[in-house]
Amino acid sequence: MAATHAAEPQAATAPAGPPRRRTPTWSVVQRALQYALMTLLALFCVVPFAWVALTAVDADGGPTVRLPAFTADNFVRFFTDSGTPRLFLNSVIVSFAATALNLACGLLGAYGLSRYRFRGRRTFMFGILLIRVIPPPATIVALYLLMVKMELDDSYLGLILAEAAAALPITLWLLKGTIDAVPAELEEAAWLDGNTRFGAIRRIILPLVGPGLGAAAMLTFMHVWGDFLTPLVLLQSPDLYPLSIGLFRSFTAFHQVDWGVLAASALVYMAPPAVLYIFLRRHLMRSSLGGAIKG
Repeated sequence: MAATHAAEPQAATAPAGPPRRRTPTWSVVQRALQYALMTLLALFCVVPFAWVALTAVDADGGPTVRLPAFTADNFVRFFTDSGTPRLFLNSVIVSFAATALNLACGLLGAYGLSRYRFRGRRTFMFGILLIRVIPPPATIVALYLLMVKMELDDSYLGLILAEAAAALPITLWLLKGTIDAVPAELEEAAWLDGNTRFGAIRRIILPLVGPGLGAAAMLTFMHVWGDFLTPLVLLQSPDLYPLSIGLFRSFTAFHQVDWGVLAASALVYMAPPAVLYIFLRRHLMRSSLGGAIKG
């Protein structure tokens, strides 16, 4: 009995579990440095957008971030000015036309590269991809001289052709991989039903490559919409300038900058790619999930 009573206090004083390990000081410092670096990077990315958004609705906008005196007058002046709506319209025309031409050529080219076997096909694929490795400023002079020889400089057509061709390698690679995933037996069944090859492409290939086509459209449109160098070199008429050139000239051509209108122009300039991304992303997700569920 005495031995039993003596063991009870020892059991009561025994630890319930292993002792907690204290976090080393260096781990706390390292984590604090990581959060500080992430905060600085976030501020570096967010502050320019904050300046654009706040200055666009500021009646007395300036080159600093501050609380605005809210007004919509900057957007009214952007759309009622004689020059800025034309710049926006030029960007819309060139971007949509170049994207449509790029997708049409890219779909037919990718179909040929996917369905036909010919000598040098692999070399050709890597050759067109090599074009994207070359920096655009290295070939811009040659492009300008080519457009002058073809009498396509300072025109919508020349700029649209140049922009569509510049984005074509990525479109070919993207759509070729998408078409490779479509079984050729589906096209053969369509041929047996009396469809031509182009009819099979329209009825079979197009519905199944929707996600790839949407991704190619998004990449091409954003490339053309944000391009600055190509229109700067190929265009000389102010009536043909896109909004990217207009923003640059409005900032550099005068000693006094209208910061409010400039910020409003930048905000309008951001809107079409953002809207296109949101729209295509929703449809891409719907197409992908629908294909996964049906499969």
